[in-house]
Amino acid sequence: MNWEPLYEMQHKLDTYIIETHQLENETLFDERMLALLVELGELANETRCFKFWSKKKANDREVILEEYVDNIHFILSLGLTTGFRYEGVEEVQLPSYSLTEQFVNCFTTCTIFNRERTIESYQNMFDSLLQIGLSLGFTTEDIQEAYLKKNEINFKRQDDGY
Repeated sequence: MNWEPLYEMQHKLDTYIIETHQLENETLFDERMLALLVELGELANETRCFKFWSKKKANDREVILEEYVDNIHFILSLGLTTGFRYEGVEEVQLPSYSLTEQFVNCFTTCTIFNRERTIESYQNMFDSLLQIGLSLGFTTEDIQEAYLKKNEINFKRQDDGY
């Protein structure tokens, strides 16, 4: 998938938010990183993959996809902040380990990226997020379409004083 159009859209949204909230002199890396980690936790919560004590099923696919795309927004934003672009393989491989382990791995890759801030650690973080999406049954087309919808919602939220 060509991620560049999404990076461009994310840049417009980030710029709009920065101007709207007068944050031109802020780096916002830590805020974006924490937002990604929180969104990753919210995604895990919607899948309920780790809730061994509960019999409730995962939320609906559309709810999970929307939460997943929130993660895409912040990972793109972190790429823009650091000057990195995802240049991964055409087809991310479906991991052989559980969804819970994938979430733990994704949190780990996020932590490594936060500490190292290298292109390699960014690629690994992005790959781990894409593996979760693949495990959830999302295609790159699903992700792109949901991103476009959510990006529009995020602009509207800014206009509405979110």
